[in-house]
Amino acid sequence: MNPAAPVDSAELVLTRTPGPRYLVWEYLMRLWRRFLFSSLGEAIGSPLLYLLAMGVGLGSLVDWNGSGGALGGVSYLQYIAPALLCAAALQIAVGESSYPAYSRFHWGREYWAITATPITPLQVADGQLLFVATRLVTGAAAYFLVVIAFGAGGGWAGLLMIPIAVLMGAGFGSWVLVLGARMRSEGGAFNVVFRFVVLPMTLFSGSFFPVEQIPWALRWLTLFSPLWHANELARGAVLGGLEFGAAAGHLGFLVLLLIAGIW
Repeated sequence: MNPAAPVDSAELVLTRTPGPRYLVWEYLMRLWRRFLFSSLGEAIGSPLLYLLAMGVGLGSLVDWNGSGGALGGVSYLQYIAPALLCAAALQIAVGESSYPAYSRFHWGREYWAITATPITPLQVADGQLLFVATRLVTGAAAYFLVVIAFGAGGGWAGLLMIPIAVLMGAGFGSWVLVLGARMRSEGGAFNVVFRFVVLPMTLFSGSFFPVEQIPWALRWLTLFSPLWHANELARGAVLGGLEFGAAAGHLGFLVLLLIAGIW
């Protein structure tokens, strides 16, 4: 820029502000700040209760019955801890991508106001997905700290559970955003997603028992479950034993899910 030339005020603003999608992300972060402590409390309290009830309570019965062979020789707590972290990420992704996002362009119409500025709908969508990813990082990190306290973190390799959960959650959340962007109703389709997609996915994606115990007539459906791919990757990071080819296949599925959702 020539110092002697007059400076356009609009040009000066554009050179000193971040990209529009980050402004949308900042707006959503400021809204979330009001509920930060309650949100973090839930992020820590929920895994604590789940691990106590499922890992310690039910797990003691499973271990007492000698079912470790079906679980690869590990305790039930070690088996379900990575899956519970991924399931929590799925819940966060669906929760943030459904009614809260939908309300901003259907009821509250904040996104209509934002797109009345030079910010485009595509940049709004990017900012919303970036916020979902931020929520996933904080939630997965808090869950990981609780898992470590229970001795099921798997050392430094267990940190890989966090990006795995974030990738899976962002990928699935992007498709929930797609659904919301195309709806014209009062959001009833989200209830269908919760009941007939998220709930069965949580129960039958190898979170609480190996998928090999599911009859093959239904087991093939797990191949299309993002949560099952994330569970396998997370367990492979914590417990080991996952072959490179299988890991690449699971990772490729999650990456393609996210790319297709963004597109």
